[in-house]
Amino acid sequence: MTGTTWKPYLRHGELDTKEREELPESVYAFPKQRKEPLTDADHLRNAIARFDQVKGVSDSDRDLAFANIIKAAAHFGITVEESNWHQLGKKAHTKNSAHSS
Repeated sequence: MTGTTWKPYLRHGELDTKEREELPESVYAFPKQRKEPLTDADHLRNAIARFDQVKGVSDSDRDLAFANIIKAAAHFGITVEESNWHQLGKKAHTKNSAHSS
């Protein structure tokens, strides 16, 4: 598996635009592009649901983002049943606790 860059961020909840701009790259699934913040379980679920909608990223960026999602999911106690990012998106998902509240 690809190395990860994700690190937990202590502040949770809704972030306004200014606060989001100040987040460290280490909280994003896609750190170089600063896309899909993984600051809490809700943001993690959103990142999984929208993974295939992220534009302007390479396959290696997706490899890193998926590794970051898996690391964040472990931190937040969420099971991700997909074993690689190719299983996310428009195709049918396996039963995934990350998609439920």
